[in-house]
Amino acid sequence: MKKIYVGNLPWTATEEDVREFFSEYGDVGSVAIIVDRETGRSRGFGFVEMEDSDADHAIEEANGQPLGGRTLRVNEAQERRRESGPPRGRQDRDYDDR
Repeated sequence: MKKIYVGNLPWTATEEDVREFFSEYGDVGSVAIIVDRETGRSRGFGFVEMEDSDADHAIEEANGQPLGGRTLRVNEAQERRRESGPPRGRQDRDYDDR
């Protein structure tokens, strides 16, 4: 299975909308639309899992296609890089090694 990043999703898109759109390119294993933790609203991107050959076909064909009036950005998902250093939001604090 390959994970596909899908960006520039319409705010109103549901997981079922995305599943239906990508099913044109092959069998869809899973769909996840990322939502804001505080508001529960879509953040405008998500992920689709498909078999490798179907995913490659979907990436090639779906990138730049419209969904709900927006032009999708579709590519292979990249592993998230961990940043070193203090936790987010704490960059301005001094840390003492005592």
